[in-house]
Amino acid sequence: MKKRVTLTFPRRAVQMPVTYRLAKDFNVATNIIRAQVAPNQVGKLVVELLGDIDEMDAAIEWMRSQDITVSLASREILIDEESCVDCGLCTGVCPTQALILDPETYKLNFTRSRCVVCEQCIPACPVQAISTNF
Repeated sequence: MKKRVTLTFPRRAVQMPVTYRLAKDFNVATNIIRAQVAPNQVGKLVVELLGDIDEMDAAIEWMRSQDITVSLASREILIDEESCVDCGLCTGVCPTQALILDPETYKLNFTRSRCVVCEQCIPACPVQAISTNF
């Protein structure tokens, strides 16, 4: 089973080897999609967890016992098609090629299933046509 979650670490837990513990203690693979972690500050990770449902639930409970806030990531990238000028700047920063320009029409195509919500496209858009629903 796969779950995409956002982990918010208190300052004291930022140094904790969470991804190692998830793999070693719970047999849960962790794909880090986005990380914002610095010493002595609150940290945030957007991760995709992959593993057995029972082990994943146990891992989530363990993280919560360590004062790590775990929330299901239901964010999505939104594109305002009326504002978008199909310039393609967002395609250059998209790591998964969820955003591409159609080679025939030069219109922006967004493949939502490929998007990992890394949000790199948002600041790349010169007309602010890209946002999240969060």
